[in-house]
Amino acid sequence: QLADHGLLPGEWGGDTTMVEISAKKKIGIEELLEMVLLQAELLELKANRNKPARGRVIESKLDKGRGPVATILIQEGTLKAGDIYVCGVNSGRVRNMFNDRGKRLEEAGPSTPVEVLGFSGVPNAGDQFIVLTDEKQAKLVAEHRSVKLREKELTRTSKVTLESLFDQIRDGEIKELNVILKTDVHGSQEAIADSLLKLSTPEVKVNLIHNATGAITESDILLASASSAIVIGFNVRTDAKVQELAEQENVDVRYYDVIYQLLSDVRDAMEGMLEPVYQESVLGRAEVRQTFQVPKFGMIAGSYVLDGRVERNAKVRVLRDQIVVYDGKLSSLKRFKDDVKEVKAGFECGMGVENFNDIKVGDILEVYELKAVKATLSVEPEKLS
Repeated sequence: QLADHGLLPGEWGGDTTMVEISAKKKIGIEELLEMVLLQAELLELKANRNKPARGRVIESKLDKGRGPVATILIQEGTLKAGDIYVCGVNSGRVRNMFNDRGKRLEEAGPSTPVEVLGFSGVPNAGDQFIVLTDEKQAKLVAEHRSVKLREKELTRTSKVTLESLFDQIRDGEIKELNVILKTDVHGSQEAIADSLLKLSTPEVKVNLIHNATGAITESDILLASASSAIVIGFNVRTDAKVQELAEQENVDVRYYDVIYQLLSDVRDAMEGMLEPVYQESVLGRAEVRQTFQVPKFGMIAGSYVLDGRVERNAKVRVLRDQIVVYDGKLSSLKRFKDDVKEVKAGFECGMGVENFNDIKVGDILEVYELKAVKATLSVEPEKLS
């Protein structure tokens, strides 16, 4: 599987170092550390400590007590408490730094992962973290990036062309389940968003209107109301004001802490959007032995039930020489002069067919019912592999 992504081990003639390890059995840990150091030496990986820090966001979340928090891996330079930075569309000042053991740090050098507080918002995993000297410049850069991101989102609406017209008509036949996703951390957000999109099938498409980290806000509810979407919160909640707005706007808000339960419920919702499938079940057959013209009721077929049973108000086919000449509904069912609910095989009865009077002796009346069966989503072959 790794080879499919171009990662070939050294044993296969590739340049990817692979070490068999097990933290549980304490196997290969020393060998892994040795290979990491050897690889770093061969690649001559070096970083200058004496410059403004640069790094990448590994993980981010919205902490209830500390606000937006991001784990930064310093790639070069030295990050110090109080440094001004820009990260994606956010800017700020390093209020506090903590290492992986929760110990407060005053500075962090290259290849050091640190938890940084002081962001104006929750950054995305993979955003570049750059230290600047001027706070005003950092704010301008962040604002410019925010405007560009907004413009990109607005231009996502595709224009109709002759080439895309057929595709858009075809896509219009596909039902969509609009979803707004809010999670506690970016790792969960990416995993759930990817899994939700993979649930899309030829019958129903999952459309992620918006997905981000943090609590569910009023803007999420209003967006869901405008786009007929459901709101999913993973390890996040709403306050009473937002919940009240959701009830006013009739927006469905779901909370989960297990990914499998979330995906299962969304799949059930998608199956609920499908039209039910009807299965036919033949109840019985009767042969017409004699016909009677009755005022107010029309033609009544004096019949003998050959097999099964005949039920009142069931659907019926009139077969003549094994050819269907009419498909409708039983309007009446009698035994002698009494109305009955059903007549079983071996008994005679009088049957009336709704809106059909051309019944002849020798016709077979096939009585059946249609049962609605819950439709299931088809799975594309590549998603099964």
